[in-house]
Amino acid sequence: MHNFIYNTKNMKKKSVMTWAIAVAAVVGGFTSCGLDIPKETPSSYKTMTVTKSDIEIPVKFSAKMKGKTDVTITPQISGQLVKICVTEGQRVAQGQTLFIIDQRNAQLELEAAQANLNAALAQESSAKLEYESNKNLFDKQIVSRYMLDNSLNTYHQAQAAVTQARASVNRAKVNLGFCTIKAPVSGIIGMIPVRAGDQVGPMSELTILSGNSAMTAEFSVTENVIEEIVQEGNKNFDKERYMANLPDVTFMMKNGTEYPYKGRITSLTGVVDDATGSLAAKATFPNPDGNLYSGIQGTIVINFTEKNVMIVPQNAVVRLQDQYLVYKVKKDSTAQSVTVTTAPTGNGKDVIILSGLSVGDKIVTEGANNVQEGERVLFPEEKKK
Repeated sequence: MHNFIYNTKNMKKKSVMTWAIAVAAVVGGFTSCGLDIPKETPSSYKTMTVTKSDIEIPVKFSAKMKGKTDVTITPQISGQLVKICVTEGQRVAQGQTLFIIDQRNAQLELEAAQANLNAALAQESSAKLEYESNKNLFDKQIVSRYMLDNSLNTYHQAQAAVTQARASVNRAKVNLGFCTIKAPVSGIIGMIPVRAGDQVGPMSELTILSGNSAMTAEFSVTENVIEEIVQEGNKNFDKERYMANLPDVTFMMKNGTEYPYKGRITSLTGVVDDATGSLAAKATFPNPDGNLYSGIQGTIVINFTEKNVMIVPQNAVVRLQDQYLVYKVKKDSTAQSVTVTTAPTGNGKDVIILSGLSVGDKIVTEGANNVQEGERVLFPEEKKK
């Protein structure tokens, strides 16, 4: 049994030796035939030279759309709502009838006011005749000055009564007009919480009419923008001029779709909200296709231009705990780590270097995570024969 094991081991050793000799012979044969075996050569890391350039940085703010001329529709008089002439979501033109309130009481008030006016006009006519008669008699010294003045006062009182009665007629006409509620602007009808037959009055909200030919996005400006405004304020800050010089803004829908028309910043309050530490702002967008509605939420994107800054790829920056490192290539082609401070660009692929590097420095880009301190990162290419 022992002899069998010993022989088996000897056979394995002989097989390994035979294989090694065969491989050596093959390699020797390749060499003797003039074939070169490829040599493994270290490859260089990708690098770049730091320069300065301009970049647009997108700054984003949560926003909510509102019609620029949103109007809450409420009755001016009390009465029973007899007809609703529109439906929710309907597009209406300025002057189009929306609701009708029972007109009977208003019509009766108008008729009564008209009757009072007629009576006042008759009284005025009589007073005028009386005055003119007394004046003629006074000129002939038949009546006294007292009677003339008294008739003149009566005539003036009749004229005042006519004016008052005419005002009552006009008021009654206005109230009758209030029974037919028309659209003050063109736009979209919102929710209608009332129904025909309801008793409504000046405190009743019938609907909200969103004048959506132009839409306003309301949002809050954050601290970094406030600081810029405050700095501008130290130089006789002109808010209107500042807003005019701001770039066009973009509205992004919640689903990531970009609204095709650009907007402009049209309002920026001068008071910082104590609770949020932000300024309220508004951007106005044209809405020719009617695709924007009041209540839509999304994101306002403003592209601010940063000029003459050092921009490097994001993969060139290595995070080590609470520090950010970049590997700078020294003259001997070895890597030296330097600590840098950065600022985001918002594009997801680059960062701005605020400190730690200088223009002209060569740094490692791709593969920076694998570099070791003092490691050689650049190798000369072999000359081709």
